[in-house]
Amino acid sequence: MKASEIAKKASELVAGDRDRAHGDKHKNFENIAMMWNAWLTVANKRPNRPLDSHDVATMMECLKIARRVSGATNIDDFIDSAGYAACAGEIAALKDEADQRLSRVA
Repeated sequence: MKASEIAKKASELVAGDRDRAHGDKHKNFENIAMMWNAWLTVANKRPNRPLDSHDVATMMECLKIARRVSGATNIDDFIDSAGYAACAGEIAALKDEADQRLSRVA
């Protein structure tokens, strides 16, 4: 697929199905920003700690939660949110296991 075809398809989605599914894009992005800012504040990631894979999974979950409040009900937002939560849980469990192994060695 050529770049021009990709851009055309993206334009069609942004102005069509996605706009109807998720509502006003400016409001949607504002909602996402609020959720991400909340996560970064609660997780104490500002300003000195870099994001990690758990943050990314959690923030993607926040994105899906923010999308639920604008536009039409889209069951995929709930499914995707559950998937991101599961990924975040797996990453957190793996990190805990690694931390426990390190503490036994030290």
